[in-house]
Amino acid sequence: MGEVWAGYDQQLGRRVAVKFVRFPDGHPDEELTRRFIRESRITARLQHPGVPAVYDAAAVTEPGLHHGQLYMVMQLVEGVSVADLIAEQGPLPQEWAALIVAQAAAVLAAAHAESLVHRDLKPSNLMLCPDATVKVLDFGLAAALEPSDLSRITSTGHVPGTPHYMAPEQLLYGVTSAHSDLYSLGCVLHELLTGRRPFSGATVFALARQHEETAPTPLRELRPDADPALERLVLDLLEKHPDRRPADATELYRRLLPFIGNPAPLPGVVDLTPGPVRLYAGAVALVGTTPPVQTSAPRKKPSRKDGPPQDAEPRPAPAPSEPALEDELEQVRRQAAELVAEARYEQAAELLSRQVEKSGRALGFDHEQTLNARLELADVLFEGGEYQRAASAYQGLVDDLAAYHGRESEPVLRCRLQEATCHAVLGETGVALREMESLLADQRRILGEDHERTLDLRRQIGMLHMGAGDTTRAHRILSDLLADIERLHGPSHPLAESVRNLLGDLPDDSKW
Repeated sequence: MGEVWAGYDQQLGRRVAVKFVRFPDGHPDEELTRRFIRESRITARLQHPGVPAVYDAAAVTEPGLHHGQLYMVMQLVEGVSVADLIAEQGPLPQEWAALIVAQAAAVLAAAHAESLVHRDLKPSNLMLCPDATVKVLDFGLAAALEPSDLSRITSTGHVPGTPHYMAPEQLLYGVTSAHSDLYSLGCVLHELLTGRRPFSGATVFALARQHEETAPTPLRELRPDADPALERLVLDLLEKHPDRRPADATELYRRLLPFIGNPAPLPGVVDLTPGPVRLYAGAVALVGTTPPVQTSAPRKKPSRKDGPPQDAEPRPAPAPSEPALEDELEQVRRQAAELVAEARYEQAAELLSRQVEKSGRALGFDHEQTLNARLELADVLFEGGEYQRAASAYQGLVDDLAAYHGRESEPVLRCRLQEATCHAVLGETGVALREMESLLADQRRILGEDHERTLDLRRQIGMLHMGAGDTTRAHRILSDLLADIERLHGPSHPLAESVRNLLGDLPDDSKW
């Protein structure tokens, strides 16, 4: 997909890494460009010591494009890749394996909170630096979770990732979630501890079947000195069904901490002399673990900044007129739309959020103009990848929109679907399925069994079951759906073709 070069920032006088991303067929692609800019901005928002900083990104429509390529300028990381470390050292001590994967898990906890799934975690994408810190590389090519990413592979037929480290749902169905990243880290941890990958195959198909059907060799059969609890953790990470893996990256981090201890030196790789970064991290680690030191604070003298005395009458601010507020709100909505057109979602959301609060207090949060702005804010949060906030925003809109338009209105149905989709992309599959199945019952009653949106919602529900690993139920739902689509529209309808492709990836009796 591309290549990475060491570069030099002449303006700021620093070394950088420049990542070039190639178009699949060598020709500019508007959709890929849009996703690249969106993902680079979301990735740049992920500020964590374990992630190389993003300094700049250029799209095909911007000046400075290098030979027709997309590129990203990032922090240059010095160190050794974990892949090279394993090749040189063989199986690592438990302490080092736990330390490396625990740091990667801490990065994932931050990434998953931003709805970013890495999709390609492997030893070559982990860098061990001389100060013993770990950097997780290639977040620049990670994709923010999108509805289309839940249950289908990319339009090119290429599933992002490296087969030896990909979860069964990712390899077979193109489904990725936070739990897919945990599976990949389980493969990495197994290799760090044993010097070998948990599964191998001569072809991608053979490898996929191993990930899907073969139980991993327990750690102590390959390494008798392994801690039983560490063996249990690796097996939990390599569970075939996503819901049986650890709940999240934070749980993985906590389960690894007891194994870190005081690792022996890795000569030529890590300098164990306390340096500035480790001194800094050591101080931060003490926060919340030691009781605060009690000191006597001097009495505070009154200050003009403290505001007027308690018995003083506050001076009320003049209330703006309703027409003036409506005009102001309309202007803000136009400005937000311009920011969205430039993929500047965070700024658009901040602008709308402030105005919604102001207009809501003055006009009412159920006022028509305020409702429109709230809906636009929810959509901006969704498009910008802030799915947790978007889910809350859509949920809060449902009752207010129902009071204004009616509970069976189009805006209410749309908000319910969007909220469910947010839960789906956040990996909250059970919540998403409950909400979608409730919505399906209402859409069948309101729109009819054969309405195109009802049919498409059935497809989404089938795909969610597919992504959750319940392939038997997914096959039943999608088979019934295909029969209805062909009855209504014929076998050549685009929705029929989409469902047929999904069924082609699902054996009749497949079950994880």
